[in-house]
Amino acid sequence: MDLTLVVLAAGMGSRYGGNKQLDGIGPNGEIIMDYSIHDAINAGFTKVVFIIRTDLKEAFENHYAERFKGKIKMEYAFQNEYTEHTAPYEPIRKKPWGTTHAVLAAKHLINEPFVVINADDYYGQESFKEVVAAMKDLKENEYLIMGYELVNTLSDHGTVNRGVCQVDENMHLVGIKETLSIGKKDGKISYEEDGVTHELSPDTYVSMNFFGFPPSVLPLFEEKFIAFVEENKESPKAECFMPVEVGNLMKEGKAVVKVVPTSASWLGVTYKEDKEHVVAGIKQMVADGTYPEEVK
Repeated sequence: MDLTLVVLAAGMGSRYGGNKQLDGIGPNGEIIMDYSIHDAINAGFTKVVFIIRTDLKEAFENHYAERFKGKIKMEYAFQNEYTEHTAPYEPIRKKPWGTTHAVLAAKHLINEPFVVINADDYYGQESFKEVVAAMKDLKENEYLIMGYELVNTLSDHGTVNRGVCQVDENMHLVGIKETLSIGKKDGKISYEEDGVTHELSPDTYVSMNFFGFPPSVLPLFEEKFIAFVEENKESPKAECFMPVEVGNLMKEGKAVVKVVPTSASWLGVTYKEDKEHVVAGIKQMVADGTYPEEVK
């Protein structure tokens, strides 16, 4: 089946301190996205849509001028140009409108089932194969979320924010709690909330913004976004987060969200100090034959 990979790449990378999306981490200047696209091609994806800012267009086009040529269709959507519902409020905006808005910026390019990922996360080869297998049985009112084990998503250089998943006995999502400042201390994983320390199990399922959708979700996202803009039009930093809107649709009975568990190890660059770990991880996977010397 035709399947599109939607890559969220318009983020500012404020904590990292620069444009981490185009920061080379592979032996031949590969960026994290290159490994995701390589894995997506091998899993059966037919198109990739990059959601970027217009100031990144030239850099992306240069990077992908020859890379993956003839292997997958590539298209671009520009989040900062999608002002269909926000034009009157743009002058006061301090940041983009969030990930729901980003996906809507690409709605004119998506006519088939699609998977959404972050540009700066490495998700693991097996996770792409697992999501493709699950997408084949997806119904119109069903969405997918890849459930990563929390212990496989932490940083050694600071705390992380994760969407902690509540899952029922059928592996259906019950809710997602956006949990801030999760970190490792004294061999335990925990976070603080209202002055109280809460411990989390290492195998707790968390969302890494790796979702699968039928195209019918797009008009529902648009309805949610229009309502969000109306409620937050005077808030220059408010963001409409896609996981939150997925949760809202689920609560309203408009969608069932299936959690696809994966034991894949996540690699990501949240902080500058993470880069060394990611580079070492990719180098090892090249050495053991998981990836070729040059991903192209």
